[in-house]
Amino acid sequence: MAAKAIRTDAEGTLAPVFGSIDHIGVAVADLEAAIAVHRDTYGMPLVHRETIADQGVEAVLLDVGDSHVELLAPLGDDTPVGRFLAKRGPGLHHVAYRVDDVAAVLGELRAAGVRLIDEEPRAGIRNSQVAFLHPSASGGVLTELVQIAAVHA
Repeated sequence: MAAKAIRTDAEGTLAPVFGSIDHIGVAVADLEAAIAVHRDTYGMPLVHRETIADQGVEAVLLDVGDSHVELLAPLGDDTPVGRFLAKRGPGLHHVAYRVDDVAAVLGELRAAGVRLIDEEPRAGIRNSQVAFLHPSASGGVLTELVQIAAVHA
């Protein structure tokens, strides 16, 4: 993997970079059908639905334990999720990790030589701050950092 460990000053041990898994993002062509599978078949409660125009998606969060499944439907073919679906079809899009301070973590990862997609945090679902790491930094998996909002939208 291209990611380098971040060492603490105190003991030279590795400091955790991520908190817990916040959500797993799944790209879908038919949002309503995907909701039906996750809510009605798997019993996951739908807890939030939002259009994120600047990311070109309609997103739905369903609870599973302390984490979520985020279903992502593109608002058009020429959006990141639209291009993903055209190239790869529906399925796992990204893994998102919860962090306390996304800007600070981005700085640490940048200093460690990790390839970033986002140099600065941007707005995400439910007023969160998010940033993406390039898949080449994590074994081919698109990775999202999520700083949850103090109060959800």
